[in-house]
Parts: sequence; C-alpha cells; structure tokens
Amino acid sequence: MGTLPLEGLTVVAIEQAVAAPFATSRLADAGARVIKIERPEGDFARGYDDVANGQASYFVWLNRGKESVALDLTRPEHRESLARLLDGADVLVQNLKPGALGRLGFGFDRLAADYPRLIVCSISGYGEIGPMADRKAYDLLIQAESGLCSITGGPDEPSRVGVSLVDVATGATAHAAILEALIRRGIDGRGANIQISMFDVMADWLTVPLMNHEGGKSPRRLGLAHPSISPYSVFTCKDGNQILISVQSDREFAKFAEVFMDRPDMARDPRFATNVARVRNRPQTDAAVAAAFASKTASEATERLVAADVAFASVNDMDGLSRHPQLRRITVDTPNGPVSYPAPGAVFVGEPRSYGAVPALPEVEAGA
Repeated sequence: MGTLPLEGLTVVAIEQAVAAPFATSRLADAGARVIKIERPEGDFARGYDDVANGQASYFVWLNRGKESVALDLTRPEHRESLARLLDGADVLVQNLKPGALGRLGFGFDRLAADYPRLIVCSISGYGEIGPMADRKAYDLLIQAESGLCSITGGPDEPSRVGVSLVDVATGATAHAAILEALIRRGIDGRGANIQISMFDVMADWLTVPLMNHEGGKSPRRLGLAHPSISPYSVFTCKDGNQILISVQSDREFAKFAEVFMDRPDMARDPRFATNVARVRNRPQTDAAVAAAFASKTASEATERLVAADVAFASVNDMDGLSRHPQLRRITVDTPNGPVSYPAPGAVFVGEPRSYGAVPALPEVEAGA
C-alpha cells in the first residue's frame, strides 16, 4: 500500500458523540494520526448500544484508526498534557460547549499565538454567537428546529430522518472545511479558525424547500414521493412487491408511457405531457402509473423498466441492505474482536486501503 494522503499529519480531537468523530474518522482513514481525547468515563457514544460484539455501533463505526487518551481537563496537569499534544499537532477538532475550551485556557487567541499553523475546527449546535448559542443540541433536536421534520414523513405527521443526518452532514462539512484549510496552509503557512454549527449545516441543506416556501409553494409531506417531480414515487406490483421509480424528464416520460405503460397517448395529453402538468395532476398521473404496475409482477415490471431505461429501486429494509449484492464492506479490529460494516463511499482506484483498530477506553493520564 502506498503513502496515504494525510500521513505525517497529527489531529487532536476533543470529541464525543457523532459529528466530530465522523470528521476525524475520515482524517484517520486518510493516514492522519488522530489522538482522541476522552473524558475519564469515556466518550458517551461508547454506551449508545451494544450490537457490535458487545460494543456501541456508533463508536465502532466512527473511531477506527484513532488513538485514545483519557484526560480530565479540569486538572492543571492534564491541561498541560493537552498543551504538549497541541505543540505537535496540525489540526484541533473539538465539540465542547461553546466557550468551554476558552474557559479551560485554550481560547482561539492563545491557540493562534502559541500554535500559528494549527487549524482549529469547532463544532457546535447553533454556533458561537446568537440567541441560541448556549443551548444544547443533538441530531433529532436540530432536525426539528431546522424544519427538516416538517418535510419528512407521510401526509399525516412529521417524522425524523431514519439516520443521524444532521450529525453526519455536520461531520462531512467539517471534514471538507479542514481539508480546505490544510490546502491553504500548504500555500501560505497559516492556520485557521473554523466554526461549524449543526443548525447552519442543516439550514444550508434545506435551501431548496425553503426557497419553495418563500416562493409560495411550501413543501408538503408526501412519504415516498418527490414534491416537484412526477411520476417519482413507489408503486405496488401484482405480486405485492413495491418498486420506486423516478422519471426525470418529459422525454423519459414519453418512453416510459410507451414501453412500460402501453400508453403512448399520455405523452401527448396536455394533462401529462410536461412535468409541471403531471405534478399539477398528480392523482391522475399516479393512478395511471399504479394501474400499469398492478398488471405486472415485480419481475415483469423490472424487465419493462429496464427496456424503458427508467431509473428504479426496490424498497428495501436493513435485511435487504445486509444481503445486497452491491454492498461493499470493511472489517475493523475492536477490543472485542473484528466487526464488519459498510465501506466508506470514496474508492481510490489502485490504492486499496486498510483501516485501523477501534481504541479501548484508556486509563486516565497521570499528568505531568
């Protein structure tokens, strides 16, 4: 295996839960040395569940390849240990409550003065300033506060997204921002002060539904249907299997109507000829498509959808994902033995990667 892109870089991570560990796990995957600072009782994500060989799934997923050090930062000698770690670090990632790091003596002014090349990335719920800066925030709370839940679920009630979307989005944003700062530092030698809030990240991701609302077309919850494209929904076949289809253009719809539905006339009907018309007449559009699906088994529908060159997907569950022929996996070592789970999304062709072990809960540092 060749040299990884971040080999030689050191990251100090005062982190817990999901968002910050997501970012630093990706840095570790790329070869950075990640030193995870845990409280004496450990990252509380270690106790979320016990499904990964008796260990928490979140912790096993997001802490591979890291070293763990237990520090009680209320103790002066442990703050001195942190200062020594920072002296050799390239990046500091932290998701303590806003202002907490400064109260421990590591405010940004000191960090910039003592470690001018250090890239500091601070992750919070609502940012460092503003009327809600001091409020605690977790994934589902931000899903609700940002309005994400209002556009998620079926017509009757809002719902949470089924994964920790806000945490993962925030971690991915932090990862990208840190890499940007490292690129710039390679040019001009300067460190950086990056502040990322979960609320800001989610608001950014909600730009399209917000613009629709402010443009007079506030989104409605449609379950497994797209609010502004039709037909883009789930339909039931004659044998009870469900298939989700996505028709992205009027040209695609014309071929779909002819090849799949045996209804070439629909592409010429002004009620269905354009996407805007199909959305306006969604009940009639969906009824016609549903009738076509109801006349076919899943196997027959799949064959016709392929012939029509229409995008489609099975409506799977976690058992379906576990057995999916397209699923790539990695196996990582943990204190309780190897654990297999999905591989990271990026594939570096010709550069196969191995992934470091998940650290055990360390003993508390003795200090200076």
